Amino acid sequence: MGDWLMQAGHGVRFEWGPAGAALLAKDAACLVVVDVLSFTTSVTVAVESGTQVFPYRWRDETAVVFADELDASLAVGRSKATETSPWSLSPAALRRAPFTPRLVLPSPNGSTIAAAAGGSMVVAVSLRNSAAVGRWLADRGYGTAERPVVVIASGERWPDGSLRAALEDLLGAGAVIAALRRCGRDRLSPEAAMAAAVFDGVPNVGVAVADCSSGRELIAWGYGDDVAIATELDACEVVPVLTGGAFTAAE
Repeated sequence: MGDWLMQAGHGVRFEWGPAGAALLAKDAACLVVVDVLSFTTSVTVAVESGTQVFPYRWRDETAVVFADELDASLAVGRSKATETSPWSLSPAALRRAPFTPRLVLPSPNGSTIAAAAGGSMVVAVSLRNSAAVGRWLADRGYGTAERPVVVIASGERWPDGSLRAALEDLLGAGAVIAALRRCGRDRLSPEAAMAAAVFDGVPNVGVAVADCSSGRELIAWGYGDDVAIATELDACEVVPVLTGGAFTAAE
């Protein structure tokens, strides 16, 4: 692939979905995963409580086996949570659930993107922790042409399986890019600069996410609390870094 697709020469880059991650991760010092509704928001909530979060790419019987091998709890789909299995891909449910030291969190998009990083560092970002992550990365020298940060908005899926660009993930990506820029990382690719401009131009992120397609879908299903938690802008100082297969809080 040519350098033009890699956004080469820029310190902060932006792309969409697993395919974008697989390509741009080849030249990344750090891969930032953004899946606001709700993988990376769930990661921040769980890691805040001291839980190690193991991302997993499939929601099938292999996830059960994987969790058993790790002696970990397994997060189920939102509608499948029970008293005996209260952990799910729902930030609100994770806040209510009992503490578990290890949690397997299946998410086809978020986990697939994290797996694309190869040897690069992987950080989970949501609207809740975007400012903290931006500061943390800049303080450690990331976001330069020599140590580029690649921000990947996960997006959602259309019924035919193709990528649907999701506003909430564009805003989450723009938030961390804007935070990096405030910390002096101004070598943004045009793609990254536009994502930051979208975030900066939204007067009320909570209203925008609640009224976008993904937010309205979750609210209609009865998961408005998840949308509310996902839009707790900069309420979290945790920086979840993928280490040894699990997201844990960076020091």
